[in-house]
Amino acid sequence: MEIILADQVLVETLVVVVVAAVVVVVVVAAVVVVVVVASAAVVVVVVVAAATAAAAVVVVVVVVVVVEAVAVIADLI
Repeated sequence: MEIILADQVLVETLVVVVVAAVVVVVVVAAVVVVVVVASAAVVVVVVVAAATAAAAVVVVVVVVVVVEAVAVIADLI
């Protein structure tokens, strides 16, 4: 009987260890997914910010060119 009980305790201990290991793996995987998604979100924000800055530069250049063109046309008239 003692051997059977010892085996039962061993099996129960192994089940607890395996379940704990699975929980740890799932939690770590969830953290990795959250970090990857957050990193992707940061990359998207940086790309959008860079695109916005580039668009602002283009708008400024266009405004300067238009103002210069208007000044040249005004001088010709």
